[in-house]
Amino acid sequence: MAPPKMQASRPLRYGFLLLPNASMADFAIASEVLTCANQLAENRCFECLSLSPDGQPVTLLGGQRLPVELPLSHAPRLDALFVLSSDTHCEVNTDEISRAVNQSGNDKLLVAAIGCGSYWLARAGLLTGFRATIHWQEIGRLSEDYPEVIVSSNLFEIDRTRASCAGGAATLDFMISLVSSHLGGEFAARLSERFSMERIRPGNERQRIPLATRIGGSQPKLTEAVSLMEANIEEPLSTDDIAFYVGVSRRQLERLFKQYLNTVPSKYYLELRLNRARQLLQQTSKSIVQIGLACGFSSGPHFSSTYRNHFNITPREERAQHANQHSEHSL
Repeated sequence: MAPPKMQASRPLRYGFLLLPNASMADFAIASEVLTCANQLAENRCFECLSLSPDGQPVTLLGGQRLPVELPLSHAPRLDALFVLSSDTHCEVNTDEISRAVNQSGNDKLLVAAIGCGSYWLARAGLLTGFRATIHWQEIGRLSEDYPEVIVSSNLFEIDRTRASCAGGAATLDFMISLVSSHLGGEFAARLSERFSMERIRPGNERQRIPLATRIGGSQPKLTEAVSLMEANIEEPLSTDDIAFYVGVSRRQLERLFKQYLNTVPSKYYLELRLNRARQLLQQTSKSIVQIGLACGFSSGPHFSSTYRNHFNITPREERAQHANQHSEHSL
């Protein structure tokens, strides 16, 4: 569910609560998106307010000390409160966060987390029964410590009055999505051009969790094989070629894929290419034939039939469905 629509009578006031070891990059990206949105709209659509738990300067990731405008307890009425953190081990008084939200007097307040901020919202009891995401390094910890939270590995989540984002580059996609919900998809597309974005990634796109993290660092040959696949989408390599370049036999390679990824190399490779094709269908205006060729398929019909067999929808239907959803979201 999207956050509340913007009221035309005044700008939306967004407060950014910076916790110890918050990322300066995340804060800069988030606030810059709103600043650029104001410039592009030639109107003061958004206000940014920097906060800390006690009003004192915050020591950010890397050691910089950043002054803030107000303590959380003195924040004026907000339309959204963003909690920024890159650390799940620092000392945070989450009771203050919970108190600020509960006493805000705004039952439509969007409470959002960036980076590891969702861990602290969960500790404050503000994510119970909500979908949430967090940076991939902390997904396991959030799931284990707070089983009442529905944890995903998506780039960002917006669930009723709660939102969360993995941080880093995902912060840009997340903030532009929020702007889109207030000012429309066409405006968001123009805004994304200001940031030289090739495409705006949807929230349900998965974080790129390094393969070595998913399977452990003890299988460098498997990691190398997958990296070769990812680097050769347009002109796929054969399984024998991949085994040769990695320096193992075909049988050894197949055994690694079966043991750690529960599939065979050819199927894994095909899914990589089809997922890339899906992104291109949703995010570019390239023709279906061009996309098929760019993803290693010999012809349009071959691409379409393979795509339909995997996703139960044709490439043409995929594009039309996505266009309809985008149009409805912009209304």
